Amino acid sequence: MKKYLLAVGLLTGMVSCSNQEKLLVVMSKGDANIDVNAKTITATDGAGHVMKNVEVNAEKVSFSISSPAGKGNIDLTENGLYVVNVKNDTIIGSLQSYVTQATTQTVVSQEELKHKIDSLQLLTEGKNVSAENHNFFILPNTAVRITGNTDALIIGPYHQMQSVEKIDGKIPEVYRFFSVKEARETIRKMTALTVPEKK
Repeated sequence: MKKYLLAVGLLTGMVSCSNQEKLLVVMSKGDANIDVNAKTITATDGAGHVMKNVEVNAEKVSFSISSPAGKGNIDLTENGLYVVNVKNDTIIGSLQSYVTQATTQTVVSQEELKHKIDSLQLLTEGKNVSAENHNFFILPNTAVRITGNTDALIIGPYHQMQSVEKIDGKIPEVYRFFSVKEARETIRKMTALTVPEKK
């Protein structure tokens, strides 16, 4: 009996030690070089938005960063999915409810539009941001744990995705991110669609 319990204990320990999955989604402007062995992320200020994924299986891992925003360090202790910002701009984002095109809402009321503008404006200012609210304000050379679900979808800045198909009858966990510059442009466009209140 003791041998059986010892074997179960060792097996449990091996499983828990081997399941330390961390998925890093590195966002950069231009290319970024990720060296998992040296634990370094190096980015230059190039053209276009680039996203790279890297999986790390360790209880705790640290990376040193060199980017257009300077140098920094990130420490990842919890398992899950992280967004790492090596752009020279803050990244903001939140959990989104995407549905198939057939059920996508095509008409947005003025009240809904103004609510979206207010929410996005607060996000660009880093206000009302918390993991509980599922929204994020990620400064350059920092990383934020987004979710414990490493199968979640991350949609990066300047992506035009409008819908997503269900997987096994369920809507996937999707997070949409913007650069602050892009978010301000979106606010400007949405504001142009609002109707001034009658006095």
